[in-house]
Amino acid sequence: MTTFDDRANAFENKFAHDAEMLFRAEARRNKLVGLWAAELLGKTGDDANAYATEVVKSDFEESGIEDVVRKLVGDLGHLADADTIRAKLDEMLVVAKAQLVSEG
Repeated sequence: MTTFDDRANAFENKFAHDAEMLFRAEARRNKLVGLWAAELLGKTGDDANAYATEVVKSDFEESGIEDVVRKLVGDLGHLADADTIRAKLDEMLVVAKAQLVSEG
C-alpha cells in the first residue's frame, strides 16, 4: 500500500467518524430539547423520556432541523415560538457535543 493509499484511507475514516459524531450529537441534542419541551408541557419521568424519543424520531422526516421545529411548535403552541426552539436547538447542540467529548 502506498502513502497515498494510506492518506486516502485516513481521510475516509475521519470523514466517517465525523459523520457519525455529528449524527450522535444531533440525536443527543434532539433528546435534550425534547426533555426541555416535555418539562414545558408538564411531563415527567417515563412520559418525558417517551416524548423526547418522539422528538428524536421526528428528525428523520427530512434533512435539517425544520422537521423538529415544526413538531415542537405544534406541540408547544403558545409555550415557545419557532425562534425560541431554534435557539434552544443551537444551545443544546453545544451541550450535546460537550457531553459526547467528555464520554470519550
